[in-house]
Amino acid sequence: MLKFIFMIMFMFFSLFKKNIYWMVQNLVFLITGLFMISISSNYYFCNISYYFGLDMISYGLILLSLWICGLMLMASEKIIYFNNYINLFLFMIMFLLLMLIFTFSSMSLFMFYLFFESSLIPTLFLILGWGYQPERLQAGIYLLFYTLLASLPLLIGIFFLKSKNFTMFYFMLSYKNLYNLEFLYLCLVFAFLVKMPMFLVHLWLPKAHVEAPISGSMILAGVLLKLGGYGLLRIFSILQILGMKFNFIWISISLIGGILISLICLWQMDLKSLIAYSSVAHMGIVLSGLMTMTYWGLNGSYTLMIAHGLCSSGLFCLANISYERMSSRSLLINKGMLNFMPSLSLWWFLLCSGNMAAPPTLNLLGEISLLNSIVSWSWLTMISLGFLSFFSATYTLYLFAYSQHGKIYSGMNFFSFNNIREFLLLILHWLPLNLLIMKSNFCMLWI
Repeated sequence: MLKFIFMIMFMFFSLFKKNIYWMVQNLVFLITGLFMISISSNYYFCNISYYFGLDMISYGLILLSLWICGLMLMASEKIIYFNNYINLFLFMIMFLLLMLIFTFSSMSLFMFYLFFESSLIPTLFLILGWGYQPERLQAGIYLLFYTLLASLPLLIGIFFLKSKNFTMFYFMLSYKNLYNLEFLYLCLVFAFLVKMPMFLVHLWLPKAHVEAPISGSMILAGVLLKLGGYGLLRIFSILQILGMKFNFIWISISLIGGILISLICLWQMDLKSLIAYSSVAHMGIVLSGLMTMTYWGLNGSYTLMIAHGLCSSGLFCLANISYERMSSRSLLINKGMLNFMPSLSLWWFLLCSGNMAAPPTLNLLGEISLLNSIVSWSWLTMISLGFLSFFSATYTLYLFAYSQHGKIYSGMNFFSFNNIREFLLLILHWLPLNLLIMKSNFCMLWI
């Protein structure tokens, strides 16, 4: 594990040289390739060194982090054209990548907490430094306060576990003496619910997405939301008894909240805002599946987290391509694109169909597993799951139909066509999303 960490750390020395941007991007993809080769089908912790080790859950999420970071650099070419603090931007992305790898490969709860919080710093700088509107300051403060306020109880909970078990390693923690500690359960779970984000504590996400640059939106939707799911996957091994008591609360909030968020999607006029709210609805299903604590639920939530990371990141790229042409994210202006960007309409269709879990995307596999687990938990959830699936298709078709069809905006006076870089960017989002279903045994965690 340390070899990959050192490869990235040694890249920091070259980040402040001139004309290094494409070199860094190619090196990130090279590291991704080497990491893929090193994957072993070991479902226990392996590659252990000091506090770091990998199991199947870590492998998938680190691979997703490396892939999305490479694509972020590919999508942010405008920063080179405007010479907008290129080297500092590279430093932020590589620092964020390093923090994410540390987070997903930590075997100690405290180390996980440390890097979980550290990943917030470069994200905040990406939004504040390279965002578009002055409102990005407010979005940054929202992000900071929501995350930090929820995370302090998590730290207290971790130290309480240390005092009970005399260790902070995941696999050495015991749930035998954690019967009546309801407050501990709330402390440990709440930070991850905010990060997911769960309905009612989701307000920071649309604000952060709307104000973030394309790179910030991609990493936020692609990987940072998965930190919450990953934390819950790890923490529920010791909260089984308390989870059986209280998980119904979060399942109810997530499913009903998912329906309300889907309705909110239908009156969004901002491309980015609509995609951000759809992320909240998808994460509601992931959270519900996780909270059932069944085998299918854990598999499905892990699968959908990876699928959603690729799909929503691709949709944000499409929204950004339109924004760079039209200088607006409004659906009133971004309409009739089929007339002047027909080749891009195909990619809108492919990624929108992925967003509503059409075959053969990985989203379908995840959603089938999650529907199985949630319905087996309670038959009553079938009503809300039916509405969720229906509205998911509705707002995705609304996004596609409204942006691709209709009359072209009359105020548009010039236009530049797509380039190969943008098509490559979309292909690299779509291919893994559709090919991973052929190798789905990696998504079935044999735990």
